Amino acid sequence: MDKKILMLGWGFPPNIEGGLDIHVAHLFEELRKKGVDVDLALPEQYAPAMEDIIALESNADHILPMSREFSSQIAKKASEYDIVHTHDWFGSEAGLKAKKYSEVKWVSTLHSLSSQRSRTTNEEGLKLERAAAEKSDALIAVSNKLADEIKSEFGQTAKVVHNGFSSKKSTGKDVKKELGIDTNMIFFVGRHAEQKGLEHLLYGFKKFLENGGGVLVLGGDGHMRESLEDFAEILGISENVIFPGFIPDEELGDYYSSADVFVSPSINEPFGLTITEALEHQTPVVAAENGAEEILPDNTLIKVRPDSKDISEGIHEALKKEIKGVEGRSWEEVAEETIDIYRNLG
Repeated sequence: MDKKILMLGWGFPPNIEGGLDIHVAHLFEELRKKGVDVDLALPEQYAPAMEDIIALESNADHILPMSREFSSQIAKKASEYDIVHTHDWFGSEAGLKAKKYSEVKWVSTLHSLSSQRSRTTNEEGLKLERAAAEKSDALIAVSNKLADEIKSEFGQTAKVVHNGFSSKKSTGKDVKKELGIDTNMIFFVGRHAEQKGLEHLLYGFKKFLENGGGVLVLGGDGHMRESLEDFAEILGISENVIFPGFIPDEELGDYYSSADVFVSPSINEPFGLTITEALEHQTPVVAAENGAEEILPDNTLIKVRPDSKDISEGIHEALKKEIKGVEGRSWEEVAEETIDIYRNLG
C-alpha cells in the first residue's frame, strides 16, 4: 500500500493504561511488518525511542488540554501524510483539524463510548465522539456490540474490526505461592473504574465465600481503588482480598497462569482484551456481556450479569470448568482489515 499513515495513540507498552494502548501498539507493529509507511504519535512521556514514533510535547496535566495541544501538532504534520488515524475521543480534535487544514483523510477507531464508562456522562467526550462518528472519513468499532451503541447514540454506521487476541508470556513463577494463597485464586485486572463493575465483583465474592474458599486478587489501579478497599472492609472480606496494584506486563502472564478463575464483571465491555489473555493461559473466565464473545466459540465463557448472585454462581461453575486451547484471532488479521479500510478511502 502506497499511502502514508499518521496514527495518534496514548500509551505504549510497557506504559499502558488499557486495551486501547495494546490495540494501537499491535496494530502499529503489524502495519510496519506489512511494509506500510506508518508513524505513531504519542505523548512524550509514553513515547519510546523507536523508529517511526513521534513524541508530542505538552505542558498540560489533564487529558483534555493535552489532547488540544496534540491536535495542533498533528494538524501541522498532517500535510505530510495521506491518512490520519485517531483512537477514541481524545484524538477527535486532531482528526478534525487535520482534515480542515490539509487534504488528509481521517480514520477514527472508537474503543468505547464515554456514556458507558461512568455513571456521569463526560459531555466534552460525548461531543468529541459525535464529531468522530459524523465527520471522519471512516469510522471503526472494535465489536458489533460497540457498533450498535454508536448507531444508537449517533445514528452512524461503523465498520467492525475486532481486536486480536493478546497473550502474555509466563516465566513459570507461582504467584499464588508468592502472595501466600493456599486456596482458589480468583483474579481480575484492569482499571478500577465504574465501568468495570468491581463493587458487584466484591459483593459476589462475599456470597461465593459462604460456600467456597478463595482469595480475590484485584489487579490494576484507578480512581476507585481506595473506595473498593473500604468496601471490602465493610463487607468483612478484606482478609480474602488482595490489591497488588499495577501489574507490570512482564508479570501478567504469571498471574493469569496461576489464577483458578478470571472474572470480567464489567457493566459495559466493548471488547475485553483481558478475557482473551486469560483464555490464552487456559484460565476459565466468568464474564458479563462483552464484545470478545462475538468471535469466541459457544460456551467458552461462563456468562453472567453484573450482579452479585450471578457472579458468585459463575465462580463456582468456573472452578469445575476446564479450558482447552481456544483458537485466537491474530493482530495480523486486524492489520489486514484496517489496510482494506485505508485502501477504500480512495
